[in-house]
Amino acid sequence: MSSSDLGAADWPRREPELAGQTVVVLGGSAGIGLETARRARAEGAEVILTGRDPDRLEQAAREVGAQRTAAFDADDAAALARFFQDLPAPIDHVMITAGGPHYGPVLEMDAAEVREAMTGHIVRALEVARNAAGRMRPGGSIVLMGGTGGRRIGHGLGIVSAATAALPVFTATLALEVAPVRVNLIAAGFVDTPLSASLLGDRLEERRSELRDTLPIGRVVGPADVAALAVHIMSNTALTGATYDIDGGQQFI
Repeated sequence: MSSSDLGAADWPRREPELAGQTVVVLGGSAGIGLETARRARAEGAEVILTGRDPDRLEQAAREVGAQRTAAFDADDAAALARFFQDLPAPIDHVMITAGGPHYGPVLEMDAAEVREAMTGHIVRALEVARNAAGRMRPGGSIVLMGGTGGRRIGHGLGIVSAATAALPVFTATLALEVAPVRVNLIAAGFVDTPLSASLLGDRLEERRSELRDTLPIGRVVGPADVAALAVHIMSNTALTGATYDIDGGQQFI
């Protein structure tokens, strides 16, 4: 019998990639975090969402059928520690989408702003790993979010280039420290999220149009694209210490 003789019902059913696993998404109330939670649920996982805005968090939880939520600032070390201590069972994956980039001319930033821009993502990830790793099953993963801004220098990028360039090395180092828990980094270009909309304001549609016309993929990268990559990284237990670009070819144009 050839493959053409098989109907759709005859094809082997694919098992959900995250069946029986628990995924925690820090910053899961919107954008990439919310889409990752949605994708993880579709792949059979239970999801736990955190965010700073309780109302938006509860709305997101209803949308995806989250197991539980916790409203707190991921940069509050004490609150973060309490959150992981209070989890009732072992978890498998943690994705960190909380926080955002810092743009602007370097010389116009004060010392505190520079410290936050350079170390914010790293300190946040370190605190998560410190509190989560002991509660994670072997082979589970921590997925960090970064960008491709460190690949080039430009006036508009400012401190972002230096900040994002540090993340791949940090990711590899952390992966060795917390093994057998895995650590990987997603380096995104422009992603059409509410955060992007807030940063660009009335220039958003102009940016979308520009990318549709110039990106090799002919469209703008969306949160669902990043979510699909995040779930693959979670499910593929051979991946650790690595950086995965997702920018539709933006860095080549």
